[in-house]
Amino acid sequence: MASSSLHSILSFPSALPQTHKPNPASTKPPFTIRCGPRDKRGPLVKGRILSIEAIQAVQSLKRCPQNDAVLSRLLKSDLIAAFNELLRQEQIELAVKVFSAIRSELWYTTDLAMYASLVSALSRKGKREEIDLLIRGLSEEDVGSDDKRLVLLIKALIHAGRLDSTVRIYRLMRRSGWGPTCAADDYVVRVLINGLRRLGEENVANELLRDFGTTNF
Repeated sequence: MASSSLHSILSFPSALPQTHKPNPASTKPPFTIRCGPRDKRGPLVKGRILSIEAIQAVQSLKRCPQNDAVLSRLLKSDLIAAFNELLRQEQIELAVKVFSAIRSELWYTTDLAMYASLVSALSRKGKREEIDLLIRGLSEEDVGSDDKRLVLLIKALIHAGRLDSTVRIYRLMRRSGWGPTCAADDYVVRVLINGLRRLGEENVANELLRDFGTTNF
C-alpha cells in the first residue's frame, strides 16, 4: 500500500479542457497536504532526491521482484539511488538484486561503502551467512587503498561478528598492495587489530603487529 500511496502523490491530475472556465467565486482556496511517517523507515539522506525513474523502479521491484528489465533502463545515478532507497526501506533482498545489477555495469568500480551498507543491513536481518557470501564475491575485485571506506567495511564486519570475512578482507588488502611498505593509515591498523582480537583471532592480530612493527595497539 505504501508504494501505491507514493504513486498517487506523483500522479498529477491532467490539465483541464480549454473550454472549461471555472467560476472564480466558487474556486476553493489552495490547501496543503502534510504527510507524516507511515512506518519505521529511516529518513531520506539530506540533499538526496530520488528521480521519478528511481522511484518507479523501486515500486516496480516491490510489486514484481523478478522484473529485472526495469533496472536495465536506469542511469548510474538512478541505480545507486534505488539501491540506497531499498536499503532505507529495509528491502534487503531487492537491494542485493540492484547491487548485482550495479556490479554488472561497465562504469562500476569497487565501492566498499556500498559493501559496508549491505553488510550492516544483512546483519540487522540476521543474515550472517549471506554476509560471508557477499564478501567472497568481493574476492574478484580490487579493494584499493581507500582507507575511509576500508574502515567502514571492517567495522561493519566486526559489528556483525564475521571473523572469516574480516580476515578475508585483510588478505585482500594485502593482495592489493596494502602493508607495512605502503603509507597505511594507523587508524586502519588499529581498527583491524582491535577487531580481530575482539573476534578471538589473536594470530592474525599478532601478524599485523609484527608487520607494522608497533606495540601501540
